[in-house]
Amino acid sequence: MHARPARGTSPSLACALVLALLVATGVVGAPAHATSPRTADRHGAVAAEHPRAAEIGAEILRRGGNAVDAAIATAYAVCVLNASSCGLGGGGFMLIHEANGAVHALDYRETAPALAHRGLYRLGDTVLSDLSRRGGLAVAVPGEVAGLEAARVRFARLSRAALLAPAIALARDGFPIGAHLASEIAGNAGMLATTPALAHLFLHDDGSPRQAGELVRYPALATTLERVAANGADAFYRGPVAAALVHAVDAAGGILTARDLAEYRPRWRAPLRTTYRGLAVFTMPPPSSGGVLLEMLNVLARDDLAALGARSPAYLHLLAETMKTGFADRARWYGDPAFTTVPIARLTSAAYGRELRARIRPDAVLPLTEYGSAPDHGTTHLSVADGDGMAVACTTTINTGFGAMLMDGESGVILNNEMDDFAIAPGVPNAFGLIGSEANAVGAGKRPLSSMTPVIARSTATVHPGAMPRRLVIAGGSGGPLIIGGTLQALLGMIDFGRDAAGAVSAPRIHDQWAPPALAVEAGIDEPTRAELARRGHEVRLLTFAGAVEVVTYGDGRFDAAADPRKGGGAVTR
Repeated sequence: MHARPARGTSPSLACALVLALLVATGVVGAPAHATSPRTADRHGAVAAEHPRAAEIGAEILRRGGNAVDAAIATAYAVCVLNASSCGLGGGGFMLIHEANGAVHALDYRETAPALAHRGLYRLGDTVLSDLSRRGGLAVAVPGEVAGLEAARVRFARLSRAALLAPAIALARDGFPIGAHLASEIAGNAGMLATTPALAHLFLHDDGSPRQAGELVRYPALATTLERVAANGADAFYRGPVAAALVHAVDAAGGILTARDLAEYRPRWRAPLRTTYRGLAVFTMPPPSSGGVLLEMLNVLARDDLAALGARSPAYLHLLAETMKTGFADRARWYGDPAFTTVPIARLTSAAYGRELRARIRPDAVLPLTEYGSAPDHGTTHLSVADGDGMAVACTTTINTGFGAMLMDGESGVILNNEMDDFAIAPGVPNAFGLIGSEANAVGAGKRPLSSMTPVIARSTATVHPGAMPRRLVIAGGSGGPLIIGGTLQALLGMIDFGRDAAGAVSAPRIHDQWAPPALAVEAGIDEPTRAELARRGHEVRLLTFAGAVEVVTYGDGRFDAAADPRKGGGAVTR
């Protein structure tokens, strides 16, 4: 078994643009330079899943924008540059750290249409899982534009037109197809050919996929972006764009209505927090999987991981068992908190972490039913910080590669297939092999559970406005369920093993999501180690794609940033 999405879906998954922009006071006019995948500098840094997007973020900061300005501009740019992974037809989460230390969590996750119901993907006793992955019934109400506008209104300095201008220029004038997008096109060419609007953009007349370096333009999307720049979110959720989206989804058999779009609202939520190795770690609450990452950190908090060794069988066994506890609880408990009670305080508590740690055996795996706690019943990421101490971690997605394989030709918007992130039936896995419980069942107006896990960690000392914390880490990733473990391992690499940003994101990773029972390891984990893990009871498989993690760090008066080489991103310093 390879740790890839099922049924040929793309490994890009969430568009995790980890844009990490960390800029010290007084360097707005400093010269910028770009490298990939890693840069370090004393003034600031940007890391994103496309080099041009990183450059755009740095330029916004140079022009006097703050971290939120840079995050918004970069998010829109990546929506154009990596259109297979994220876009206006998707949604996401944003974590914002203010200069005074306050942290805000913005949920602009896609939402099930009002006509959605539990039997939407059933025909008698037959589960029609393909309908939640491709076509009109796979589409949830997009949140991207509403979320980015909510962040802009509350925190940004620059005008909406200024923040969208780079993305508009890219869409209107065109850009060379990057290696990642070219790979996505090639891997999905058969499905793209079934959608004329997508085929027109990404395939040649003979049906062959367009290649890296070829120029691609999105004129319809440019017009939509111009409308948003001029009139805000209403230009997307009402009027001709909304009407075109509803028509496209209806023609593909979906249930999205004009009312669904007009009534969509992003939600400000209270962030989750734990403490790990002297750092306050903040993340998104449900329906994000941020709590799962905090649970894992709490399990590991009392172990000396450095003493075990970063590639030792003992450490990798402990890490895999820790992942399984978190994923088991994710499957059993997590969902939209507006519809289900998620015992998040207990799941993310230090005491529960110690309880779970006590169950882990050093020499063997546990039966699957003994991970996590039993119920009482029944992909782009961006990280940003500016010189005033404001920081942003943001992850956005349309789910699997090219989402629902549905594009509205009039607006140029590629629509998500986030309905597949619901548990469409008990025990039925989604495109990533994840199963869920009643807590994540399909429901009208409900937001599906997400693997997106943006994180901001800072030193626990008092934050003084205008001053950078002694240590700051901004991280997140793409890759469906690979996001959680990938982000965790990058954090551990920096915090426990002393790696710099590049070392943390490029080190070999493992992945174990509890079900199906398999420990996937990258090729960098040597054969003797794999054999020892197998001896302890793990079903070891090759991990052919480990997702992508982007990070920015600040410490000792210097900034460091890295884009994951697995997805060909870039980093820029100022």
